[in-house]
Amino acid sequence: MTGPDEARDGWEPVSRPRTYELVLDRIEEQIASGRLHVGDRLPAERELAAALGVSRVAVREAIRVLQAMGLISQATGSGRDAGTILTSAPAEALTRLIRLHVLVASVNSKDLVRARITLERESAALAATHATEQDLRHLAEALADMEDPASTVEQFNDADTAFHVAIARASGNTLVAELTTALRNAMRSTLLTRLQGRPDYPEVAARLSGEHRRIYDAIAARDSQKAADEVAAHIEGFYPDLGSDPA
Repeated sequence: MTGPDEARDGWEPVSRPRTYELVLDRIEEQIASGRLHVGDRLPAERELAAALGVSRVAVREAIRVLQAMGLISQATGSGRDAGTILTSAPAEALTRLIRLHVLVASVNSKDLVRARITLERESAALAATHATEQDLRHLAEALADMEDPASTVEQFNDADTAFHVAIARASGNTLVAELTTALRNAMRSTLLTRLQGRPDYPEVAARLSGEHRRIYDAIAARDSQKAADEVAAHIEGFYPDLGSDPA
């Protein structure tokens, strides 16, 4: 016969959810049901606490989590923009999350670069099909900034980031765009450090600009395969070992 100690061996008590997690569940239900949309204002803290039968502390904690996730914005005052507004800024939240995980080394460089290549191949291929004239203008503007010999390293890096983000936005796939944007933005500061440390920076900048030009030309020519191949070669060329810190 099994004793009580044996019966408990390997089993742990089921944890009770924290109250703020229940608040998050209720807000998620409102979004899933279509009763709460982007741009809608959440009830005031006091009202929400009373409606859900929880403390204001629990509501406040749930709001902090939603803000960190890029799902709400808060503004004081009394206008139409005041209060807690449901929003959508996944790239910002994902950028912070990815950057922090890179810093604590829970995501290694090789995996990060490989993920970026996979996503940016898809973004470039889709952009070649879906890019609008406005998308192409954004790409051309970023490209012109990179090709400007008067650009500083910082300005080049900003234009480089803008170029890759513009490709992602031109893809027409919201999720691919948000993930690509988050990865590229998370790598931004390390890329700047790498460029600043290159004694041959002018030559490197010229080479990278040429690679970006080929990517742009493929997208403008609506050549999905070439656009995907060019962006993959561009990233792989910057990380030949795929094992150093990403940018």
